Amino acid sequence: MNFWEKITGSDMTKAMKAFEVRAQKLPADYQAAWEKIKVNLWSHSDFTGRNLMPILDGVLGLLEETAADGQSVQEVLGDDIKGFCSALASEEGAKSLRDKWRQQLNTTIAKKLGK
Repeated sequence: MNFWEKITGSDMTKAMKAFEVRAQKLPADYQAAWEKIKVNLWSHSDFTGRNLMPILDGVLGLLEETAADGQSVQEVLGDDIKGFCSALASEEGAKSLRDKWRQQLNTTIAKKLGK
C-alpha cells in the first residue's frame, strides 16, 4: 500500500469490493449473515476502519469454509450475530474510536489526580 492509497482509502475500497465478490458466491442465508456481520462490526472500527480488514477477511473465510462443509449459518454463528461480532472484535483487540477516547480521558484524569 502506498501513501496515496492510504490517504484516499482506495486500498480499503478495493478490499471491500473483493470481499463482496467472495460473499456473492455464498448461499443466501450466509449472504444475509455477512451483511449483518458487516453492520455490527463497523461499530468497533477505528477512525479509518483499517483495523477491521483482517477481521472481516477472517470471518468471510470462516463463512466460506463452513458453507463448503454444508453447515447451516445458525450452527456456525448461533442466533446472536451481534454478540458474535462483539466477542470477535474484543478478542482481536479492535478498539473503537470511543474506546480510544475513553482511554485518553482516563489517562488525563489520572495525571490530574497525580496517580
